[in-house]
Amino acid sequence: MTRIVVRSYSASHADRLRQAGLHPVMARIFAARGLTDHAELTSELNSLLPPPGLLHIDAAAVYLADAIAAGKKMVIVADYDCDGATACAVGLRGLRAMGAQVDFIVPNRFEYGYGLTPEIVELTVREKKPDIIVTVDNGIASIEGVAEAKRRGIDVVVTDHHLPGERLPDARVIVNPNQPNCGFPSKNLAGVGVMFYVLLALRAEMRQRGIFDAQNQPRLDALLDLVALGTVADVVKLDANNRILVAQGLKRMRAGRMHEGVAALFRAAGREARRASPFDLGFALGPRLNAAGRLADMSLGIECLTTDDPGRAWAIAQQLDEINRERRSIEADMQEAALTLLEHYNPQHKTTISVFDAGWHQGVIGIVASRLKDKFYRPTITFADAGDGWIKGSGRSISGFHLRDALDLVSKHAPTLIDKFGGHAMAAGLTIRADAFDAFSEAFETVGRDWLDQTQLERVIETDGSLESSYFTTQFIELMDTQVWGQGFAPPLFCDEFRVLNQRVLKERHLKLTLEKDGQQYDAIWFGNSASLPGHARVAYRLDANEFNGRTRVQLLVEHAEAA
Repeated sequence: MTRIVVRSYSASHADRLRQAGLHPVMARIFAARGLTDHAELTSELNSLLPPPGLLHIDAAAVYLADAIAAGKKMVIVADYDCDGATACAVGLRGLRAMGAQVDFIVPNRFEYGYGLTPEIVELTVREKKPDIIVTVDNGIASIEGVAEAKRRGIDVVVTDHHLPGERLPDARVIVNPNQPNCGFPSKNLAGVGVMFYVLLALRAEMRQRGIFDAQNQPRLDALLDLVALGTVADVVKLDANNRILVAQGLKRMRAGRMHEGVAALFRAAGREARRASPFDLGFALGPRLNAAGRLADMSLGIECLTTDDPGRAWAIAQQLDEINRERRSIEADMQEAALTLLEHYNPQHKTTISVFDAGWHQGVIGIVASRLKDKFYRPTITFADAGDGWIKGSGRSISGFHLRDALDLVSKHAPTLIDKFGGHAMAAGLTIRADAFDAFSEAFETVGRDWLDQTQLERVIETDGSLESSYFTTQFIELMDTQVWGQGFAPPLFCDEFRVLNQRVLKERHLKLTLEKDGQQYDAIWFGNSASLPGHARVAYRLDANEFNGRTRVQLLVEHAEAA
């Protein structure tokens, strides 16, 4: 069941924003997203929260500056997703610009799993012989791995953004906005954002030591295209601070001042960098980088982001594009198999989904979980065979159901059921014995029944209400496009009643429509829906500027529709 609702907002806040000079519709939209002050919309770099607010960041800066001065060898241990790859590239580029001797290693997710494990420490020592390990986008849960590094005489600097467990690793220093007692106002930095902040603090420390001054210091703003890409792709909340990081990165891309690998990924995806948007980063560039970590080796993605050779960047981007095509094909087959397994699944009788197929690819189960969650609107975990009697699960959740906390509760109620788990509110991963699948499914469903009621299991489409016909213009679309929209700061979505004048199905999958409101006709399309609409419909839609034959016209992108 899906319901269309209109977001509530404070009229006084909307008035205040309008009086500050904002367009009346935009004032209403921003007020509905909790903004009260025009200053919260700034995208200027000097409005970023200052680095000293992050717990231990000054200690990390002093330690890294000392290590650089002593010629110590650092190795970055990266995660295998887009956030991890961009964080690694930012770390490599930034630390090298400050004189560090630094290399990286990105473990194969199927061989070594997630985080800094003792096995990864052993591999890093064998292949890279580091004095210092720096983790990016991982490490906060790596108790045993950090202990193993320490046993071998290697210091570990943890930079991460994931939620910690009950214990913290005994690292030399930890920088993570989500660690206990960290008062940093933005808890939503991605892993790449944390690494960028560490570099800002390190550069300030080296300025203080007289190594750099304002003229000769490394230009860290040159890394913001990578920071923006990782931040959007990791689907962290775009709070005011993250919106500045993303806006600055997009500005560089649109001006053609991006790294060769980013430019090559735009080209491989068939997108125009001069019109770069968060959508491009999340749905075109991000998946191509993620595909390397899902099916092959993320070191390929990291090389794409760290090479300054345009020819090499383009060759890798084409490879990543090919891997992504393969990923899409595997995903389609897995999704078909999942829907067959769930043929008799009745969402009315269940609050969760757990599904396992021995033939599934470990690297793609997270995407399949996301698709099933979207289809059935239930917290979903999909499992694949991990060998030796183990299966690995990847989960995606719905609003109001904290997935990591749910797994924690299952683990507390049945301590032998889950071998290990970790993640966020909306996404998590775990490992269990294959023969424990049924018991886990039941335990997970029990948590779902306890935590979720029927209203939470209804998909709610939040809209910004009606839009006056005079704003169905490309100028208004351009005005909306001046802001950074994304996770936690949803792009404008309007809702109105229309007469349905014409409808036909395109490619057996999409509904092409002609809609009428207030005597005006509009082209519209509802992607992924082939069911026809009645003569009068209530439609939730976005405005889109559609270019065709050199002419730009307003088109409506339908998110949902129901009988008026």
